[in-house]
Amino acid sequence: MRTSAVDRITEFAIAAFLWSFRIAVVLVVVVGSYLTLSSGKYSWETWSSLIVSGLSTGSIYALIALGYTMVYGILRMINFAHGEIFMGGAFAGYFVATLFASAGFLDQGPLPALFAVAVMILVAAAFSTGLALLVERIAYRPLRNAPRLVPLISAIGASFFLQYTFRGFFGSGIYVYPDVSVLGQQVPIEFLRLRWVDVLVVVSAVAMMTGLYLFVMRTRMGTAIRAVSEDKSTAELMGIDVNRAIVTTFAVGAAMAGAAGVLYALLFRQVFFFSGFIPGIKAFTAAVLGGIGNVPGAMLGGLFLGQVESVGPTLFLDGLNVPSPNQLKDVIAFTLLVLVLVFRPSGILGERVTGQRA
Repeated sequence: MRTSAVDRITEFAIAAFLWSFRIAVVLVVVVGSYLTLSSGKYSWETWSSLIVSGLSTGSIYALIALGYTMVYGILRMINFAHGEIFMGGAFAGYFVATLFASAGFLDQGPLPALFAVAVMILVAAAFSTGLALLVERIAYRPLRNAPRLVPLISAIGASFFLQYTFRGFFGSGIYVYPDVSVLGQQVPIEFLRLRWVDVLVVVSAVAMMTGLYLFVMRTRMGTAIRAVSEDKSTAELMGIDVNRAIVTTFAVGAAMAGAAGVLYALLFRQVFFFSGFIPGIKAFTAAVLGGIGNVPGAMLGGLFLGQVESVGPTLFLDGLNVPSPNQLKDVIAFTLLVLVLVFRPSGILGERVTGQRA
C-alpha cells in the first residue's frame, strides 16, 4: 500500500508538472504574440518576408524529411547519414553550377538559367542516389537482422565517415555557389517580398513531393514498398522482392535529398563538409513532428517547422523584449520538438505503427 501511494503521488507530481509546463508555454506564445502584433512595430512587408522565408526553408526540410521517414517506415531505423547525402548533392550541384558559370550560361536569361538549375538538380539527385545506395550496401544491409541499436551506431559512423571524406577531398573551406542573377530578382508583386529563387524552391519542392506521393500510392513499386513496410516476411511470401523495395526506398529518399541540397544552396549560397548536419537534424525533427514513418506527415512537419523557425522568434519573443530573438531560431526549432513530444508524442498526423518485427 505504501509503494502504491508513493507511485500515485509521483504520477500526480509528473502530471502536474506537465500541465504547468503546457500552460506556461501557451501563456508565453499568447502574450508574446499579442504584444508583438499590438505594437505595430513590423509592417506587412516584413511579415510577408518572414512567411515566404519560412515556406521556402520548410519546403527544403520537407524534402529531406521524406528520406528519414521512408527509411524508418520500411526498416524501423533512423538513417543519420541522410544529412550527409543531402550535403553530397549540394557539392555535386556546386561543380555543375561552376561549369555553367564559367561558360557564362547562368546570365543568358531565364530559360538558360532554368535549364542549368534543372541539370544541377538532376546531377545532384543522381550523385546522392549513388552515395545512398553505397551506404546502404556497405553499412546497413549486412546489419539488417541485427538488433536495432547496431544499425543506429552504424548510421552514426557512416555520417562521420562521409563528413570527413568530403573534408579530405574538398577541405574545410566554404564553397560559394555561383550567382544566378535571374533567381535573385524580386517577383513583381507589390505587397510581397518574394524572389524568384523562393518561387523556384517552393514549386520544385511541391512538384517533387506530389510526384513522390503518387509514386508511393499509385505505382506497383510503391505498393510493394508499403507492403514491405507492413510486414517483410509476408511480403516476401507474396513474391515481393524485399531487397529491391528497400533499395528503391533509399534511392528515392536520396534523390529528394540531393535535389534539396541544390535548392538549399541556391537559397543560402554556401556548401561545406559540415553543411548537411544542421539541416539534417532539423529535417529529422520535421519527420518526428509530422509522425515518423508517415509520408504526408513529413511534408507537413517540414513546412510547419520552417514557418515556426522563421516567424516564431519575431512573433513569440520580440514582444517579450528577448534580446536578439532571431538568433534563437534553432532553440525554438528544437524546443518545438520537445513540445510536440509532450503534447502529442505520435506527431501531428501520427506515427505509422505496424506489426512488423525488427
